[in-house]
Amino acid sequence: MASEELSKLSIDRSIAPVRSRRRRKWLWLGGILLVAIAGGGWFAFQPRTITVQTTPIVTTYPSQQFVVINSTGYVVAQRKAAISSKASGRLEWLGVAEGSRVKAGEVIARLDKSDVQAQVEGARANVQVARATLEQAQAEERDAASSLKRTRDLIAQKFVSESALDTAKARADRALAGVASARAAVGSAEANARNSQVAVDYTVIRAPFDGIILSKNANVGDMVTPFSSAADSKGAVVSMADMSTLEVEADVSESSLSKVSVGQPCEIMLDALPDVRFRGTVSRIVPTVDRAKATVMIKVRFDAIDSRVLPEMSAKVSFLSQPVTAEQQKALTAVHPDALAPRGGKTVVFIVRDGKAAEVTVTPGRKLGELTSIAGEVKTGEKAVLKPSPELSAGAQVKAAAK
Repeated sequence: MASEELSKLSIDRSIAPVRSRRRRKWLWLGGILLVAIAGGGWFAFQPRTITVQTTPIVTTYPSQQFVVINSTGYVVAQRKAAISSKASGRLEWLGVAEGSRVKAGEVIARLDKSDVQAQVEGARANVQVARATLEQAQAEERDAASSLKRTRDLIAQKFVSESALDTAKARADRALAGVASARAAVGSAEANARNSQVAVDYTVIRAPFDGIILSKNANVGDMVTPFSSAADSKGAVVSMADMSTLEVEADVSESSLSKVSVGQPCEIMLDALPDVRFRGTVSRIVPTVDRAKATVMIKVRFDAIDSRVLPEMSAKVSFLSQPVTAEQQKALTAVHPDALAPRGGKTVVFIVRDGKAAEVTVTPGRKLGELTSIAGEVKTGEKAVLKPSPELSAGAQVKAAAK
C-alpha cells in the first residue's frame, strides 16, 4: 500500500517533451505576430503617393485676347533693287560688302572705263574742231558782209555793175549758211561728247536710294553686262533694300478675308525674336486671290522699325479687334484658376518638383481668357496640381495622373 502511494508521487518523464513543443510553437506564433505588427506599423508611417491632375504654368500675353485671326508670312522690303550698270565692262572696284549702309547717290562700284574714256576724249576733240570751223565760218561771214557793203557803196556811185552786187549778195548768203552749218556741227559734236560722257558715267555704279546691301553678286575682275547675256558674266553687282520700308506679307484664307480691313491693328511675332512683339497695321490688301492656295496676300507695315528685323524673316501676324498698348504686350506668367488654393490666408499653388508637392505662394492678377496671371517663384513649363485637396501639403509624394 505504501509502495503504491509512493509510485503516484513520482514524475512521469514521458509527458515533458509534449509540453516543451507546445511552448516553442507559441513562441514562434508570437514572433510572427510581432513581425507582422512591426511591418504594418512601418507601412502605416510611410508617406503615400497621391495621384493628382496637373496643369502647366504658361507664358501668355494680354494682347492675345483681342486676336481675330492668325496668319503666317515673311518680312519683305517694299523698296529693293538689284543694282547693275547699263554699260558692259570688267568690274574694277567694289566699295561695299554685305550689310554696308549706303546713301542715295553714293558710289558703290566702278567698271573699267579706259575704252569709253578714249571715246570721250575723241568726242571732245571733235567739239574743238567744230568750234574752230564755226569761227572760220563766222570770219568768212564777216568778210562777205563787208564786201557786200562796199559793193553797195560802189553801186551808189555807179562805179560797178549790178552783177557785182549780185555776186556779193550770193557770197554773203553762202557765208551765213556756212555759219549756221558750223553752229549745227558744234551742237552735234557737243551732243556726241555728252553721249560719250554718259557712257563713262555708266561705268560708275551708284546707290539709287538709302539702304543696306543685302548680297554681293560680283567680285572685282568679273565681267558685268546689263542683261548678263554673255557666258561667265554677271548682271547685278549687288542687291540692296531700304530697311525703312520693311513690311510683312501674310496670306489670309479668302474665307476669313471679311475679318481683315485696311488700317486694322496687328501684332507681329518673328521666329528670330520670339520674346519681342511688334505692333503693326494693315497697309493694303492685294486685290487678287491665289487660286492654288485660296488665299489673299495682306501687307502689314511695322509701326516702328527695329534694326534687328531683316528681310525674309519668318513672321506670324495676329489681326486684332482693337489696338494694344506696350503694357498689353508684356509677357505674363499664368495658370488655370483651378490650380490656385487658399492656405493660411494666402493664395498658393502646388508645383510638382522631383515627385513632391512644393507649396509656392503667388499673387493672382488679371484674368486672361481661361487663365489667371500670377506672380511668384514659378517658372513657365512647370506643372501645378489642379484642384488640390485640403489635405494636400508641402512635401507630399505626388504623381501626375495619366491623361
